[in-house]
Amino acid sequence: MQYMFVESHVRYDGSQLRSLYSYLNHQILGDSIVAWVGGCEIPSENIVDAEDLLQGSEIRGSQMLHFIVEKFHTPLFAGVALQRLLATIVRDLLIEKKVIEVDKIQRLGDDIFINGGKFNISIATQSPTSTLIHFAINISNEGTPVKTSSLSDFGLEVKDFSDQIGNRFSEEVTSIENATMKVRWVE
Repeated sequence: MQYMFVESHVRYDGSQLRSLYSYLNHQILGDSIVAWVGGCEIPSENIVDAEDLLQGSEIRGSQMLHFIVEKFHTPLFAGVALQRLLATIVRDLLIEKKVIEVDKIQRLGDDIFINGGKFNISIATQSPTSTLIHFAINISNEGTPVKTSSLSDFGLEVKDFSDQIGNRFSEEVTSIENATMKVRWVE
């Protein structure tokens, strides 16, 4: 699993959640987690979560830290588990940095809530060649359709926070893969 932070700002519209995004746009071949900063506005034709479509949800924010994860040879069930691992890593980092008290932060599935405000958006899906995850953290609370919390609430530097998330996630995935290769077959 390779991690890259992209310096250019890209507005996320859902079209980035596709096979080989990291390879075709950033020359990262294979399993990857790519991060960048940019606004977010996902038109209904690009919304992947059927629940959001049925509810007519608006998904947008003026400034977010985006992650696209692509994992090959992985079923969607495992992709959703990796999505929740990513959310747990983010939650743990916030607690370790002592920017929030444990009782003020909650992870529900792939969503993190801080003081009742939604801190992130996320979805996992599958293409014919890979499992994909979009995970984005609010940098600002502006332009969101619901009550949110954001990195600006805690004075966290975006690239440093991104690097810690990306590197920890890459290490966890590598550790999981290594764990699958060191066990003996049970007869």
